[in-house]
Amino acid sequence: MGVLLGAVAYDPKVVTIWDGFRAWLRSSGLDFDYVLYSNYERQVRDLVDGRIDVAWNSPLAWVRARRLAAFRGVSLTPVTMRDTDCDLSSVIVVRSDSPVTSLADLAGRVVATGAVDSPQATLLPLSLLRSAGLAPGTDVAVRRFDVGVGLHGDHVGGERDAARALFTADQAERADAACLIDSNLLLFGREGVLPSGSVRVLAQTPVYDHCTMTAGPSAGAAGDGVDSSGNSDISRLGGLLRGMDYADAALRPLLDMEGLKEWRPPRLSGYAQLERAVDEVGFYDENGQVTAADYWP
Repeated sequence: MGVLLGAVAYDPKVVTIWDGFRAWLRSSGLDFDYVLYSNYERQVRDLVDGRIDVAWNSPLAWVRARRLAAFRGVSLTPVTMRDTDCDLSSVIVVRSDSPVTSLADLAGRVVATGAVDSPQATLLPLSLLRSAGLAPGTDVAVRRFDVGVGLHGDHVGGERDAARALFTADQAERADAACLIDSNLLLFGREGVLPSGSVRVLAQTPVYDHCTMTAGPSAGAAGDGVDSSGNSDISRLGGLLRGMDYADAALRPLLDMEGLKEWRPPRLSGYAQLERAVDEVGFYDENGQVTAADYWP
């Protein structure tokens, strides 16, 4: 029956990436196709409902999928993740000339974040503030930049706008601190959004993991193809992806666009921090229902 994967179209390059991966996987003997979604919430529902076999999940989508699957009594199977999904962290940065030297100093000040559903630039760094005894929205004003809501922070426009808010000429709109993933601190430096030496890191979250490819209940259906070695289509998908060689000139541009050098075996130990952040704000309930009052993509 082959494998049908769902991916979220956070950028036009997603079509190029998965067209290329589809051609390579088919040439490797796997019947593979993909569908694109405008947001992660529908993708998660379709994965758990069995409309797609595999989802390329954001970390927040994994949290919801896990909870929703447990509530429905169905199984999910992690398939693979990128090398660049492992051991990431988010940072809270201030201008280099800021008098703020600790998280406590942010009391009464303005913190800029990414979109409401960004794990990296909203949920996790605001959880870090709470751990320091500061209640976002009460002790600290939060200026949120809701760009690409539904894309779980994959569209970094809101995160970029949060960084820009540190230096806006309009004093009334200026933020005292901004929340970013550490890799985007480097990216925004290269772009000139945050020139070298213009900011310093005030605080950093513990490390966490990012995206994970997840197989849903349909992957274990009787129609799941099995090759002569007894390997299911899903295990073959994971094996083929992990066998992609960055030295292959045909694959390298696709891997670069997808932001990795190698696919790795999946792990589920890097999401506890995000689970806590989700519970702190009631973003999803324990059954995977969306409960955030100001969110729906």
